[in-house]
Amino acid sequence: MTHPIIESLLWRHTTKKYDASKKIPEEELKVLFEAMRLSPSSINSQPWRFVVIESDEARQRMSRTFAHKYQFNQAHVFDSSQIILFAHKPRYTRDDFAKVVDRGIADKRIKQEDRDKAFAIFGFAESNTDETGDTSNWTKAQTYLALGNTLHTLARLKIDSTALEGIDADLVNEEFKKELGDYRCEVALAIGYHHPDEDYNAKLPKSRHSLNSVLVRI
Repeated sequence: MTHPIIESLLWRHTTKKYDASKKIPEEELKVLFEAMRLSPSSINSQPWRFVVIESDEARQRMSRTFAHKYQFNQAHVFDSSQIILFAHKPRYTRDDFAKVVDRGIADKRIKQEDRDKAFAIFGFAESNTDETGDTSNWTKAQTYLALGNTLHTLARLKIDSTALEGIDADLVNEEFKKELGDYRCEVALAIGYHHPDEDYNAKLPKSRHSLNSVLVRI
């Protein structure tokens, strides 16, 4: 199949080694960040925060979080152009959704007189809240929608990436608690440009299950 989207998805791979000498241009970062902001989420909840690690000081802090495990991902901290922490809100409340509604009014998506009616769909968030007020199973899933959208956007921009579930979430959240606030990070993303000689994964052919084995049309 020949199509720009398919070509981009065939091009992308999980980068194993970055070229530290290459940085992403600011104009492309602006496109990426705007695409992240526009990511879809259930009831438009947007229960996320994205923390971009790019300064030397922030990289040193991130490097410290690999003290106990996942050291195989530590090199990405210094070699990639940026590391992005994808964080979700583990206790998403009606007050959080009120910010979404009020932004919708400001953007003229919702009429002011319909503000109270707009909260009707918040019942879906309540149905995904346990007896202690924890919504993390639901909000973390929404954050993965943003991660998927980001990976696709990067592929279209021909920017390499590595999704990092191999992080010490407890240390990351402790180290960046000021920036994360009441959000929790359990996955990160390295972005940049792969090393032409040392990124072995770039040379391997794409391998996926056949379409017929994963897609059922009825």
